[in-house]
Amino acid sequence: MALSIDEIKDTYDRYRRMYDDRDQRMNQVLLVRQGRMRDVYPDLFPDGPFENPIVANMVDVAARDLAETIAPLPAFNCNSTSMVSEAVRRKADKREEIVNGIVDFSDLQSQMFNAADRYVTYGFVPAVVEVDYEAQMPRIRFMDSIGSYPVIDRFGRCTMFFQRINKPTQELMSQYPEIAHLIYDKNTQSSMSEVVHFHDKDQDVLFLPQRSNLVLDRSPNPMGECMVRVVRRPSIDDQSRGQFDDALAIQVAKARYALLSLEAATKSVQAPIAMPQDVQELALGPDAIMRSSKPNEIRRVPLELPANTFQQQHVLESELRLGIRFPETRTGNSDASIITGRGVQALMGGFDTQIKTAHSMFARAFTELMALALKTDEKIFGKQEKTLEGIFNGTPYNIKYKPARDIDGDYTVDVQYGLMAGLDPNRALVFGLQARGDKLISRDFLRRQMPFNFNATQEEEKVETEELRDAMKQAIASYAQAIPALASQGQDPSDILMKLSTVISERQKGTAIEVAIQKAWAPQNPPPAATPAEVSPLMGQPGAVPAGAGQELPPGLAPTGRMQGVASGQMAPGGRPDIQSLLAGLTQRGEPNLQASLIKRLPA
Repeated sequence: MALSIDEIKDTYDRYRRMYDDRDQRMNQVLLVRQGRMRDVYPDLFPDGPFENPIVANMVDVAARDLAETIAPLPAFNCNSTSMVSEAVRRKADKREEIVNGIVDFSDLQSQMFNAADRYVTYGFVPAVVEVDYEAQMPRIRFMDSIGSYPVIDRFGRCTMFFQRINKPTQELMSQYPEIAHLIYDKNTQSSMSEVVHFHDKDQDVLFLPQRSNLVLDRSPNPMGECMVRVVRRPSIDDQSRGQFDDALAIQVAKARYALLSLEAATKSVQAPIAMPQDVQELALGPDAIMRSSKPNEIRRVPLELPANTFQQQHVLESELRLGIRFPETRTGNSDASIITGRGVQALMGGFDTQIKTAHSMFARAFTELMALALKTDEKIFGKQEKTLEGIFNGTPYNIKYKPARDIDGDYTVDVQYGLMAGLDPNRALVFGLQARGDKLISRDFLRRQMPFNFNATQEEEKVETEELRDAMKQAIASYAQAIPALASQGQDPSDILMKLSTVISERQKGTAIEVAIQKAWAPQNPPPAATPAEVSPLMGQPGAVPAGAGQELPPGLAPTGRMQGVASGQMAPGGRPDIQSLLAGLTQRGEPNLQASLIKRLPA
């Protein structure tokens, strides 16, 4: 049964009181990131010329750097239980295109920068799957962490969700003119009104708690389940804690020390001048002259500073980086060896673990959000024929689908940041090729684990097409190699030359290689008086030699018609090793062998 507005308000008040400490921490972090440290610690920054911090805001720098590293989207794959059947693969690829269309429609990549920032800063970020009836598509939207109150059950599922928003009163009155007189409160002169959005499996309610729970909008939930998912940073307790909650005092102390140092330097420069009694006039400015019998006593009064004053600033700098887990290598400072790179890897180890942990949390959330989006698309727009258009990873796509037919109750989405995530590009490539060379994984699996997103099936078709075209080119090259052998035996090579000329002419016109070969080797009807034995075997057999009954093959040709000493599928004088033979090797120390070698293979 749906909750009444009074029950909703009571639940909202209860959870807001429970999350009061969390809200205070979030507000303090926000103020520090905005540079308003005086609002957090007013006693440390008194009024005067030294009231604003003059040091780099390391909290804001670290948060932005972490967010930009976490923000790239993972790969969304729709693998089925059996990917052997071509029909099953085609259906999975269609669902994968639908998922990528939802990603593009929701503009998740742009949202991820703010979402990752809120995850790092506040310790959690909520996301919701909404129904866009105008575009007839489900939409995934990340929400602000401040003012959000998720209700999580013991299984980690979000059952209810509250979001508090402060909006201008005049804007609310213009959006809801039919109840504008109820929104305006003459007893309250504030220009802002508190609006609360409530969502659960039964309904969505928008109400004003400060206006006697005035309901602005109420609508039933057509999905019958809570559509909110929360990406939570791992914590020692149930409270959401950000990356910088415990490091704010260090940042503020560092800023205060810098202001004190500046104030000390200013007072040292402006200190009073001490002079002996025989000085009658005080001259100021450059090249000023003062006469005295004791000139060594003319000086400014020194300002005594503790010897460890400036050393303490370096201690605070080190403690701040340790507290926010932000290594010096991220700002270009490193004492490690740049030759071996092992010291840099050690310094970056803590930073990498933060990225991997965040990716794991977002991957799980994306899996649930995409399943909800597919389920919503099937349930709300199941019988409608829809078209998805856009550009994904630089490639335009245009698909037509019907959710009830193409989704068909399968909401499984595999979200991967890549099996090789966290490895540098060289080692990632070597690792993948070694696993492929030892038959540990398939080509299809390796494609779907790459650190960038593309359609694995379409890419496989493109690769196979390229390989077949290369085979055609090698066949034509072998066909041309038969010309010297034919000419030495007095044979007429004009037929070979005509076919090669046709292929070259068609390629110069822009014709695809397969179409050019098809035109050059078009079937020709033999003359009426010709017998099957007299028909040249060169038709459609590259590299073959016309020979009558009992005629010997020309020198240089094997019985198969190929050039002697040239392996099958290779061009004379040998062939190039594939990229896997070049890279998939290990040295004695276990490091990747990136040296190239050339191997010639001859048939036994």
